[in-house]
Amino acid sequence: MTLGPLEYTVVGFEGNNFTGRIADELGRVVDNGTIRVVDLVFVMKDVDGEAAVVELDATDEASFKSFAPLLDGLMGLLTPEDIAAISESLPANTSALIILFEHRWAERLKDAMADAGGFLISREYIVPEALAALNAELEAAAV
Repeated sequence: MTLGPLEYTVVGFEGNNFTGRIADELGRVVDNGTIRVVDLVFVMKDVDGEAAVVELDATDEASFKSFAPLLDGLMGLLTPEDIAAISESLPANTSALIILFEHRWAERLKDAMADAGGFLISREYIVPEALAALNAELEAAAV
């Protein structure tokens, strides 16, 4: 199996106030073929800074039940070292959902590039702060 481009996103929740509501939207983009979830890990850090990994498929907590449809076919590509590094960066009394996903929309583009002898030179991520500034400029210009 050939994978398309992979990316991981870490979504933090202050005060460990995780409800699981993000699962519905994540499920929508999986169902429409935009992405495939490759790995999904939840990490909690208590007020003393002690981290714990929650196995989403082995918990009965209601806030994780909505993730059940996303757990089939996970590849488990995040290593314990990856998870530990992300956990270390979390502030105390914070939780995080780590989502490793494949850009399914880019699979055919990747094949077309290879068939044409093309290759990826650069791929960058635009930070949310830059997007917010751009959106503000566009809104101001539209007035």
